[in-house]
Amino acid sequence: MARKGMILNMGKVQREMSDAWRARKSAKVAATPDDTTMPTREEADRLAEQAAVAVFGPAVLNPAPDASPAMKRAVGPGGKRIPKRKPDATSSSAAAKNAKPAAERKAAKQAKPKPSMPSREKKPKRVSALDAAAQVLAASEVPMRAKEMIAAMETKGLWRSPGGKTPEATLYAAIIREIAAKGTAARFKKHERGVFVAGKTA
Repeated sequence: MARKGMILNMGKVQREMSDAWRARKSAKVAATPDDTTMPTREEADRLAEQAAVAVFGPAVLNPAPDASPAMKRAVGPGGKRIPKRKPDATSSSAAAKNAKPAAERKAAKQAKPKPSMPSREKKPKRVSALDAAAQVLAASEVPMRAKEMIAAMETKGLWRSPGGKTPEATLYAAIIREIAAKGTAARFKKHERGVFVAGKTA
């Protein structure tokens, strides 16, 4: 018997559950508006406020008093952000009082002397090896080799090798290039192989 009573009670519970489910479904259908009718602006604002309060709490409707309107970022239709507004005239008035006029700032800038740049002493232009060789060869009465010219330049203090291993070879090549480029107008003249004398213009 107990078993039969359990089955009867089970059927009753199922019937009650199905009735409650149907009642909820019909109430839900009655509560939802038609998809064709658009809500008015006031209804949309009210629904948006309710959703904001549900998500962020009631503080979203009443912001803190220290938040200035100049610093807020407004949200336009469709959730797009409106560009940052310029500060209000009331908030910028205190800063404007403290700021000097442009004419005063310019006058103060002109009155302040500019720090003078330290005058650089012009270093004497370093004589090149070719120029020094031309001077040595012009002063000499005998033909000279490149190695002899290098030694004479160093003793007279006209030119010193900056650390090259074969300055005479470099000088020899430079003299040959000048003779080839300028011809008779060159400062050097070939006396014999490896030996040079001063040219006519030197």
